[in-house]
Amino acid sequence: MASSNIRPRLLVADKDGNIYDHPDLLMVCKRGKEMALPRPDELMPLPEGSDLFMLPGRHAVGLDPETGEAEAMEEFAVAAFSAPAHTLTAHAAFIAQPDAPTLPLFAYGAVGFANGRFYVCAKKVDQDTRQVFTNIPCDKIEKNAHKLIRRYPDNRLMQHIMGNCVLKYSCPAARNLALGRFEAPLPTSRACNARCVGCISQQEDDSKICSTPQSRLSFTPTAQEIAEVMLHHHGNVKEKPIYSFGQGCEGEPLTEAPLLEEAIRLFRAQGGKGTVNMNTNASMPQAVGRLCDAGLSSIRVSLNSAREEVYNRYYRPRGYCFADVVQSMREAKARGKWVSLNLLFFPGITDSEPEIEALISLAEDTRPDFIQLRNLNIDPEMYLDLLNGIEFGPSVGFTFYRKRIKKACPWIEFGYFNPYVAGE
Repeated sequence: MASSNIRPRLLVADKDGNIYDHPDLLMVCKRGKEMALPRPDELMPLPEGSDLFMLPGRHAVGLDPETGEAEAMEEFAVAAFSAPAHTLTAHAAFIAQPDAPTLPLFAYGAVGFANGRFYVCAKKVDQDTRQVFTNIPCDKIEKNAHKLIRRYPDNRLMQHIMGNCVLKYSCPAARNLALGRFEAPLPTSRACNARCVGCISQQEDDSKICSTPQSRLSFTPTAQEIAEVMLHHHGNVKEKPIYSFGQGCEGEPLTEAPLLEEAIRLFRAQGGKGTVNMNTNASMPQAVGRLCDAGLSSIRVSLNSAREEVYNRYYRPRGYCFADVVQSMREAKARGKWVSLNLLFFPGITDSEPEIEALISLAEDTRPDFIQLRNLNIDPEMYLDLLNGIEFGPSVGFTFYRKRIKKACPWIEFGYFNPYVAGE
């Protein structure tokens, strides 16, 4: 049955976390502050590897098809966190109790049930399978991690990635390093020059977010340790190796720019090939230029918006401004490097007209090559409160959003993962 003909039923959860579909009410979704039925083009079967969440303190909202009225339930709302390579296009609809706890740092997609399966408001935006581990036994990954722990006893970075990122957090990038494939993570920085409201590795003492998905790196590796991990990965990946600074368990890699520059030069001097990438807030243009000159292949610039006020409310930069972010992109492009935008998509906000116009203007100015469409992981109501007073207007929907950008900037491609870039 085509997704355009599907009308999923509302999912609810009882106080014990048991999830079931409502016999009469239809699934409702939320974009920004607006509640509506899912658009016909945005429903897809829930991808394998996704998770379902009960939302505590939040009553589920469904639509009565007989009356056309929305109804709030006593039961709790249910949301989906989609598997990698997918972007959620609408949030779960709910009415929060006054004392509802702040939700952990995930994205909360609208999900319903029809024809014996779950359906979610989402789109697959990348065909890359680098974070699919379906047919790989967990014990194989763990054995490989223990082997690398024994092989590199004096390399603190390898010890951290294997012992913490693989064995404790099951980080996909770290697991790929253990398996000798795709993209290797290179966390290096303990510090950050932004105070992102949704930082996944460190929160301020007065934050309403009670926990973070990852712990911040507790040491600074040497250039030799970094280069050794890179060279190990270089020797194991047969085709298209990628090495990435800027991971969830660290701060901003540009705060360690001299260290990264030394590590890249060491790696390249020893015959290291492949894409050396940096996931960054792009706050230091001169440092970006030096790293590109040292052998950096690409940068992925993290943005929640191309509008400075919206950007500042979320990133809360310290010692830099949005103009520095823009200039960093120019520095990389001037040196012929690949520039991606890590655009943290929030349904109903990112796909609003002012946001689209600002993004197109930025793209025409800086000429990024790629837009990675990942969701902003945050309590939806927390983010809307954060942006209170800023004008957005109605959303155009994820499909039309991409079409608008592509029409104005036909050179831009969309995806989810850092692509391999030929070069060094």
